[in-house]
Amino acid sequence: MTTVHVIGVGMTRFGKHPDRDAADLGAEALLEAIADSGIDPRAIEGAYCGHVFQGMVTGQRILAQVGMAGLPLSNVENACSSGATAIREASLAIRAGEHDVVAAIGTEHLTTRFTGALTPDPSDPEAAVGATMPAVYAMRARRYMEEFGMTREQLALVAVKNRRHAASNPLAHFRKEITVEEVLESRPIADPLNVFDCSPVTDGAAAAILVSDRMLKRLGNGRAVRLAASSLFTGSVDTEPTSMTFEPLTRKTAEAAYERAGIGPEDVGFAEVHDCFTIAEVLRVEGLGLFGQGEYPAAVERGEADIGGRLPINPSGGLLGKGHPLGGTGVAQVVELVRQLRGEAGERQIEGARVGLAHCRGGKAVGIEGAACTVQVLVR
Repeated sequence: MTTVHVIGVGMTRFGKHPDRDAADLGAEALLEAIADSGIDPRAIEGAYCGHVFQGMVTGQRILAQVGMAGLPLSNVENACSSGATAIREASLAIRAGEHDVVAAIGTEHLTTRFTGALTPDPSDPEAAVGATMPAVYAMRARRYMEEFGMTREQLALVAVKNRRHAASNPLAHFRKEITVEEVLESRPIADPLNVFDCSPVTDGAAAAILVSDRMLKRLGNGRAVRLAASSLFTGSVDTEPTSMTFEPLTRKTAEAAYERAGIGPEDVGFAEVHDCFTIAEVLRVEGLGLFGQGEYPAAVERGEADIGGRLPINPSGGLLGKGHPLGGTGVAQVVELVRQLRGEAGERQIEGARVGLAHCRGGKAVGIEGAACTVQVLVR
């Protein structure tokens, strides 16, 4: 099978866009990705569009807006992994030999869809007792504190780190640094989580242009980044209570990605991780095998996950700082990886970046550990 490369990326500013919609944001990101790739848009042979709450044929509306109607296009919904799944589907179409040039788009205008916390499906036991997603993650945080001795201040440092990274990202939802004290004094959501421990309701879009080896040789693009792996799994059936402090689904997805890319977790130079809550970053970084279980909070405290640290985590600002427009998130993570690997990340550039990982996980379904988890590995 052919190797897949990313040759162009684009992204809107993440935040609140009351005068725009998901198709408009997606069109902006797609046009930027095409311009960044340097290709004639007529060379694009297919497209995938990830979104969650935007209704039918959002992807077709985007293509029509940019003058590209008529392409084969699939809309992809996979909870928070929708955009990441669009990347995977685009890569599979190329690896299968169906297309040589494919666009992957992720978009969401979340502020027009809801204002409160996401809730599990009514069929889930959590929903039956009124537990929102912040409540679920609050329980996980309490359990982690009990098992590994994490302090509330250490957990707050995850938000402080990501907001500091976001302050150097001109496209981030939040551009102001915060302190541990501000996290601890922010509005309570679900003890021990406060509002600064939770990702915001965000509008935004991102896009990427993927090509085959054959097309890359024809184009001679020296800025291409190789998509070494794109792994996707759903959670297994719960036959006993799932651990609150470890994610088997994240570990399984990561191991598959490492195997395909021919690397191990020790080879990863930086990562974009699905930090919908501060505790989520802790659990997922450890689930990916990037830090040992129970070790990440102290590592954050030592600065090891900072830009310039041993293993930078969420240099874009992550979901906590950059924002979380559901369908746009997984593609935006790949945008950050590409820009870091090209050396185009500006103030937040990671020195010597060579291998980047993006982890995106979302959704909850009754009886299984998790709905959808993706891991992408990009190499320069």
